[in-house]
Amino acid sequence: MTQVNNLGSLLISLREQTSGEKVTVGAMLDAVGRRSYGPLLLLLGFVSISPLTIIPGANWLVALIILIIAGQIVLGLKYPWVPRRILDFEFPRSALILGVEQAHPYVCQVDRFLKPRLAFLTEPPFVQLVALICIAAALVSFPLGLIPFGPVLPGLTVLLFGLALTARDGFVLILAGLGLASSCYVVIRLWERLIG
Repeated sequence: MTQVNNLGSLLISLREQTSGEKVTVGAMLDAVGRRSYGPLLLLLGFVSISPLTIIPGANWLVALIILIIAGQIVLGLKYPWVPRRILDFEFPRSALILGVEQAHPYVCQVDRFLKPRLAFLTEPPFVQLVALICIAAALVSFPLGLIPFGPVLPGLTVLLFGLALTARDGFVLILAGLGLASSCYVVIRLWERLIG
């Protein structure tokens, strides 16, 4: 099994470690390594900006899983746990592979940028702060799920946090924080239009 340490290895694992017409949440988590928080957040961020989110309710399901995983980081649990009902949820594998293929041209550029730096930001107590920000990104995803492509910014935030934790790159954590700030700005503007 490919060890997930960047975006390229995540995509390889998803393509090679899954099979069949349908793929469950559990199979995707197993493909990236269910015992590490960084690759799980990286996977969830990738799924939240992939074609899988075209499926009705998928954005909210992914946001819920992010809440569960990030909440466990805040609580300091050593290994993540996901409820069985969520693990059994199925997606068309073709949509997953489409997302992998669409991301492929950009992977080398992203991975070339990654390197261990400001690594202290990826360790406690900062990792708990990262988890709180991921919780905020997931919560922002719920209202943004009502508009087309709304959850892309919070999903990108979680993707960047997952990349940062996986590659121990604190600079990417800072970029992810800017992504969340952009998401919050979009939600505030949306709210102003709704009540205005």
